[in-house]
Amino acid sequence: MRLEIGNIFIKDIQFGDVTKVENSTLYINKEEMIKEISNDDHIKFIDIDIVRPGESVRITPVKDVIEPRVKVEGNGGIFPGFLSKVDTVGEGRTHVLKGAAVVTTGKIVGFQEGIIDMTGPGAEYTPFSETCNVVVIADPIDSLKQHEHEEAVRIVGFKAAKYLGEAGRNVEPNEIKTYETKPIFESVKEYPDLPKVAYVYMLQTQGLLHDTYVYGVDAKKIIPTMIYPTEVMDGAIVSGNCVSACDKNPTFVHMNNPVIHDLYELHGKEYNFVGVIITNENVYLADKERSSNWTAKMAEYLGLDGVIISEEGFGNPDTDLMMNCKKITAKGIKTVILTDEYAGRDGASQSLADSDPSGDACVTGGNANMVIVLPKLDRIIGHIEVVDVIAGGFDGSLREDGSIEVEIQAITGATSEVGFNKRTAKTY
Repeated sequence: MRLEIGNIFIKDIQFGDVTKVENSTLYINKEEMIKEISNDDHIKFIDIDIVRPGESVRITPVKDVIEPRVKVEGNGGIFPGFLSKVDTVGEGRTHVLKGAAVVTTGKIVGFQEGIIDMTGPGAEYTPFSETCNVVVIADPIDSLKQHEHEEAVRIVGFKAAKYLGEAGRNVEPNEIKTYETKPIFESVKEYPDLPKVAYVYMLQTQGLLHDTYVYGVDAKKIIPTMIYPTEVMDGAIVSGNCVSACDKNPTFVHMNNPVIHDLYELHGKEYNFVGVIITNENVYLADKERSSNWTAKMAEYLGLDGVIISEEGFGNPDTDLMMNCKKITAKGIKTVILTDEYAGRDGASQSLADSDPSGDACVTGGNANMVIVLPKLDRIIGHIEVVDVIAGGFDGSLREDGSIEVEIQAITGATSEVGFNKRTAKTY
């Protein structure tokens, strides 16, 4: 598959009479946009705000972050299985409003939702302090069940991103980047002397509010399978979970997964990047065994020389991570694991809930238990009182002076396990 990504650089967002992109500014007709995304009976209130890097603004609780895109050539459309048909995406051309993001917030769904600070020390831990954000505040009708609340807000976010993405349909991109993965036999024939490398992409699937979707299908229902990297870049995988904010992969991150982007950089030069194996993270032992067996079998079947494995979340998924690592290594395939750590506030505790000697090549996004004090900011979007109950917070996190003491676990993207963050830790 061959995909062209046309990046349209967005440096500012403003409300205006017409939704359009002009001179690197995204103008939004607020009333029209609200009307476009307000056709869900589960949502009783929607508003839209705009925040920019450096502004004294705090957004919480953050549910998802989505990048505005539009499919301009090729099969399918944006968010297949949700807003468009399930045609296979990943080829043709997609225009991206690069530098813009949709952030969804509102009343809390589950306790594992996050904080985005646009300035101050908290901004140093979230990549979304550097995007111009269209914040969609969506509150549900009374007595709506949690999973229905999550679904309703998720779809509102997708609709918002699609609406804004359309503004870039007929705009000439500032840059066009091309990504291509050929069928496996053709790829091996083209690079016979290069090691074959794949990415094992573990998707969060631990139950209600811990879901990830592939072409609209809950990934807990899948068995491990192959997917073209360009399909991921084109929106085939989206988030539907409320895992801890620090290592959650928002939909924006799936669309911009840095492991995939980085593997493409040296494809055909130092190695042959043959594709992505997607697998799930299960709760029960039998399901973990089944998925890890299939993942290792597929890696062997492809004749891989090396894999990179990333997880989403911590604790229970650490077992899936280690099973995949151990079984793939046993096939004679070199592995590198990507994770983060929950090593206690003093850093002295065991970092992962499970471990194995085969996991001897590890990249970490840092210790999520590290404590930070976020100063009072001038403006709050959302519901600030929830910081006492979200993962990483505690009773008394919200101080009387408006500052917040939390673990960085509460900051969206702080310890991203695919590297979509600003900090890491190294062992020499």
